[in-house]
Amino acid sequence: MFRPLLLIFVISSISIASSFYDNPEQDPLPPGPDSAEELHRKWDFEWGFSGISTFAHLKHVKSLSDRDTAFDIGIIGAPFDTAVSYRPGARFGPRAIRAASARQTSFRGFNPRRGLNPFAAQYTILDCGDIPITPFDNALAVQQMSEAFLELGSRPPALIHSTNPKPKLLTLGGDHSIALPALRALNKIYGGPVAVLHFDAHLDTWHPAKYPSAWPSAQSDFTHGSMFWIASNEGLILNGSSAHAGLRSRLTGWDDYEDDERQGFLRISTDDIDEMGTAGIINAILERIGTEIPTYLSLDIDVLDPGLCPGTGTPEAGGWTSREVIRILRGLESLNVVGADIVEVAPAYDGRGEQTALVAAQVGYEILTSWVGRGMAEMEKADSEGKTENGRDEL
Repeated sequence: MFRPLLLIFVISSISIASSFYDNPEQDPLPPGPDSAEELHRKWDFEWGFSGISTFAHLKHVKSLSDRDTAFDIGIIGAPFDTAVSYRPGARFGPRAIRAASARQTSFRGFNPRRGLNPFAAQYTILDCGDIPITPFDNALAVQQMSEAFLELGSRPPALIHSTNPKPKLLTLGGDHSIALPALRALNKIYGGPVAVLHFDAHLDTWHPAKYPSAWPSAQSDFTHGSMFWIASNEGLILNGSSAHAGLRSRLTGWDDYEDDERQGFLRISTDDIDEMGTAGIINAILERIGTEIPTYLSLDIDVLDPGLCPGTGTPEAGGWTSREVIRILRGLESLNVVGADIVEVAPAYDGRGEQTALVAAQVGYEILTSWVGRGMAEMEKADSEGKTENGRDEL
């Protein structure tokens, strides 16, 4: 009568003894030089949903206060939005873009369109943290950003090579006015003006007086719509070698275009893509800028349609799709881009799926891929021609 029960008990005991949920005794790590390596192998890993939020799970170093850790490409946050003309909130852009980049990892970072993984190449890419920008004084904020960009951009790179003279910065904004201190720093680093490739729904070359006020002030001249006008008048932008792409905003009048032409920008409207296609847009930009001139790439997320990217401060209907923008960026790898920004991401207006920040994170990934791809190609060419420099990290 009790035998079946006994058999069930014995079988259950055997099953429990070999259970997947056993907790066997673990041997301690062996002492010696391999212990640290073993710890690294077991624990120095992050899934897309784990870890502290940095861009693409990159190593975080507060680079502004740490000159000992060299880098070739730095991701720097500029949480500033007190120069906007409409909706604030872009100070939270760096945080949102970093969070949205979580699925970008070194173990699955291979970009098939370029045939490389930017996170596993010989370049050192760091998340350099944020600039601690004051929200109370725009004049001081501009000074802080200018000094920060100059500090980081003037350092020697980690990879010493004739084709890699200076580290590059990808800035996560922040409103678009952050481009002015970035251009001031680049002017000092490269000893002259640079070209600007500007993706935006708006010109941003407006004379400050186009923002009318009965209470004018010198500080109020600095806005996210006048910073290129200021930069042009300071001689920071190469007149005749710069371009806008994706324009579609309302104007104060035809004289807006006259001001823009005096500053030497080529204008490509959103509608131009219907006739030119992405290939035509790419060719027009390359013809305008060339492949040798040092260029600053500035991408306002409002270049995209707000139906796709609502999380921005000055949305304009009728924009490009994320596929079109990414396709154009991929075709511009041959540009000599020495610095870049992604700006005007304001997550408070984004959707539940953080779609605006996701697009911004993908744009960042494409910029990094192009930087690494162009750099590797230049190194291979220089090495084959025997024009390398000696250095601690030369390949």
